[in-house]
Amino acid sequence: RSALGADGAEVVLAPRAVKVGELQRSADARAVALVSLGSLLSTGRAAADDFDAHAEAARLPGRDRAFAFNLVVMTLRRLGQIDTVIRRLVDRPIPARGAEARDLIRIGICQLAFLRLPAYAVVHSSVALARARRSTRPYAGLVNAVLRRASNEADALIARQDAARLNTPRWLWDSWERTYGEMTTRAIATVHLSEPPLDLTPAHGNVPVAELAATALPTGSLRLRCKGPISALPGYDDGSWWVQDAAAALPTRLFGTVHGRRVIDLCAAPGGKTAQLCAAGAKVVAVERSAARGRQIEANLARLGLSATLVIADASTWRPAEPADAVLLDAPCSATGTIRRHPDVARGKSHADVVALAKIQRSLLAAAIEMTQPGGTLIYCACSLQPEEGPEIVDAALAEGAPLCRDAIAAEEIGGLCEAITPVGDVRTLPCHWSEYGGLDGFYIARLQRTMA
Repeated sequence: RSALGADGAEVVLAPRAVKVGELQRSADARAVALVSLGSLLSTGRAAADDFDAHAEAARLPGRDRAFAFNLVVMTLRRLGQIDTVIRRLVDRPIPARGAEARDLIRIGICQLAFLRLPAYAVVHSSVALARARRSTRPYAGLVNAVLRRASNEADALIARQDAARLNTPRWLWDSWERTYGEMTTRAIATVHLSEPPLDLTPAHGNVPVAELAATALPTGSLRLRCKGPISALPGYDDGSWWVQDAAAALPTRLFGTVHGRRVIDLCAAPGGKTAQLCAAGAKVVAVERSAARGRQIEANLARLGLSATLVIADASTWRPAEPADAVLLDAPCSATGTIRRHPDVARGKSHADVVALAKIQRSLLAAAIEMTQPGGTLIYCACSLQPEEGPEIVDAALAEGAPLCRDAIAAEEIGGLCEAITPVGDVRTLPCHWSEYGGLDGFYIARLQRTMA
């Protein structure tokens, strides 16, 4: 399965060669993948949360859990292509009551075309699973026929597909094309088809970089390709680092020196940015609405040997005893900038979600302004590629007379990433940026100064 780091970054274990004997022993893993995929597509829950919600997943051996989770994630990442293949191979649409059979065919085609597993083993195990489940038993013959055809025809069909377009929902493609243009949209969508690298934020100067075989990025993050459990990497037990995408590590660095300053981190879970601020010597108040996610912050800080004042409260209504020197608002958003790490986002979110979240973001920004003392710095950021959740939020606040002014960000402050600096001095990272390093998450960041008004 994947590992979740201190900033919520999901690291999917890379596909590996699987022996036929292992495939036969992994019937339970396929069943878990099947149920998890169906639940995720019907509820829109995050893939990692949905996977963990199934008790059967916890009972799987580690290798089978990794296989099952990777199967779900890869199916989601390539769902547009897979469904297009199914439409070519099925004479009549599969009825609604056959939804689980369709999902079984989906994960079968994923194994054949993208995980490159032996055809006879995939077909055999899929048909056996279909016969073992009441909902799919009537469709066992269909599963057999479609996957046998797919074993012979899928590669040729996929070779002719426009993968970037097919795997990007229409509403997202249209939004990005309006915002970034067709060429950049295609570059973003292409990056989303690849597995993400693993980025680490050092907690101190004693990180075992050589043992990790990591590459230092210009912003100070460390990048490596993870081939196993995060907790097994050198330095994990010592609290030498935490998992955090390089783009997600940028906002707190834009405060400059925070040593000894009072900083409020709003919507703080899972705690990566809180950890950055604490490690830099700030006096941090971390505000998080969810008690469960608050415990995640505490656990992450404990591993790192850091501490902050944790407040479990709704950031839109909570207020500190006095305004802070600096406030960080990493607003809850559609997370479309993290689709490469979380391909479920593309399937579980809609434009309606963006509109609803924008209302919450405006409310949170108004609250954050009240928490920032005059002359203090407020950073608004969101891991979304949607303009409604980024520049439009800040532009609207300024147009409405909020006591703020932009504090333009220079490329030198973000590792020389010139293409990420907008004309007004905000930061807009895209997944296709830093292609020479393997890309990064999509993030919007605005640095604002609280005025006296």
